[in-house]
Amino acid sequence: MALEKDAGRFPLSAEKMPKHIAIIMDGNGRWAKKRGLPRKAGHKAGAETLEKIISAARELGLEHLTVYAFSTENWKRSQEEVDAIMNLLRQYLKNYFKKFIKDDVRMDVIGDIRRLDADIQKQIIEIEQLSMEKTGLFVHIALNYGGRDELRRAMTKIAQEAAEGRLLPEEMTEDCIAGYLDTAGTPDPELVIRTSGEERISNFLLWQSAYSEFYFCDTLWPDFTKTELEKAIFAYQNRERRFGGR
Repeated sequence: MALEKDAGRFPLSAEKMPKHIAIIMDGNGRWAKKRGLPRKAGHKAGAETLEKIISAARELGLEHLTVYAFSTENWKRSQEEVDAIMNLLRQYLKNYFKKFIKDDVRMDVIGDIRRLDADIQKQIIEIEQLSMEKTGLFVHIALNYGGRDELRRAMTKIAQEAAEGRLLPEEMTEDCIAGYLDTAGTPDPELVIRTSGEERISNFLLWQSAYSEFYFCDTLWPDFTKTELEKAIFAYQNRERRFGGR
């Protein structure tokens, strides 16, 4: 079955639709620079694109969408840029994300939110609680997230439980480890998309993307559209996934 109506010129198979897509939203700064605008204008445009892509993901029937919004390394940017990103986050948590809850979208945050300002932490908890019973698209926003940091935090929990005698060595399966990650209970992404022409994963979902398909495109994130998303899914659906087999 092809999703002809939704897929435009990229006929998508409903049977081969990935359940979970993750996106490294890259290129906001370069988008602004090309237009002679401050970097914060690029981040604002990128946030508006995220709104559109969340809506597109709902229309295409995706179950999970994970987006890389702010990494553990992004604190190295100028204080002015970090402040602009955090203020934009406040605005979206207060207004736009609540709008998506009305559309049956569930939201949560992966990453260590303890470094974020107290008011942002409070807003995150509120959004997660408000959307907890929603059964539509599940959007996971990676904030102060890094794959290595996630693994470090998971290993710390595991070591603590082992020291207390609540976890035995023979219980340390892959499923056990996955249960200590920020994404516990969420299926691994079948497709990881990165925009802006860069071809690296930048410390994103290191454990979860072990067998993901990767799709890189030159489009800067603020210019990424539903059509671009469909193109990425079309490319994914035309690959053969062997998971190490023949």
